Amino acid sequence: MEQTIVIRPKKRLSIDWKELREYRELFFYFAWRDVKVRYKQTAIGIVWAVLQPFIQMVVFTLFFNKVAGIQAGTRQVPYAIFSFIGLLFWNYFSQALQRSANSLVDNQSVVTKVYFPRIIPPISSTVVSLIDFAFAALVFVGLMFFFQFPPTALGLLLTVPAILVTFVAASGIGLFLAAVNVKYRDVKQALPFLVQTGLFLTPVIYPVASIPQQYQWLLYLNPMTGVINAMRSSYLNDNPIDWGLTLLSIVVSVLLFVGGLYYFKGREKEFADII
Repeated sequence: MEQTIVIRPKKRLSIDWKELREYRELFFYFAWRDVKVRYKQTAIGIVWAVLQPFIQMVVFTLFFNKVAGIQAGTRQVPYAIFSFIGLLFWNYFSQALQRSANSLVDNQSVVTKVYFPRIIPPISSTVVSLIDFAFAALVFVGLMFFFQFPPTALGLLLTVPAILVTFVAASGIGLFLAAVNVKYRDVKQALPFLVQTGLFLTPVIYPVASIPQQYQWLLYLNPMTGVINAMRSSYLNDNPIDWGLTLLSIVVSVLLFVGGLYYFKGREKEFADII
């Protein structure tokens, strides 16, 4: 007598950790393949992870600081370090978001042929972006010592939580957009524009203090505002961290992840049919 095995998606907001452990090799395969594809046939390879934020920092310093006169909160803080901290975390967020949003479509040949936890491609794409973050962080350390701003104990202590909050926010939005992108390919076209717009809605090139105080809480609805401002405050001893507003950014980040996971799990059973 033949036995029929029916595979059904789990409940929304549930993650089968046992199943993910069983497919951990596939997780590492997706991650390693993404790294190889990203730098395949490039002349300088992983150096691009360093050059991109460094060149952005130089351009921002020349045009926004020297020409437009935007200051880094206080005069004693070099604008190059000020902007690089913002770029370091914003680039991780934006790259992780874009890779995660396109992960299912980029792997449609696998999605339609074999079963595996569909959450693996979006999450592995977010994790891969940490490699670029790590190399760019080396430049940040070099800038800190060049401008004689040695890393503070508080900054080092808060770095991992800041990365985690960034990961959670990028994963949440990425899961949502990955599910939408399966059906509506407009996401891939619109996302670069949205990311560019988000750069200017996030205090990457300007301090939060440049916004009237009564409206600053609106900026903190963007999870990256809390992350970037906390990192600047802790590393540069510029202004004290506003823990209340930072907590708001963390809560928004968690809500984005919960909402993205809920939507993703609800559409998971359709991916193979409509991708």
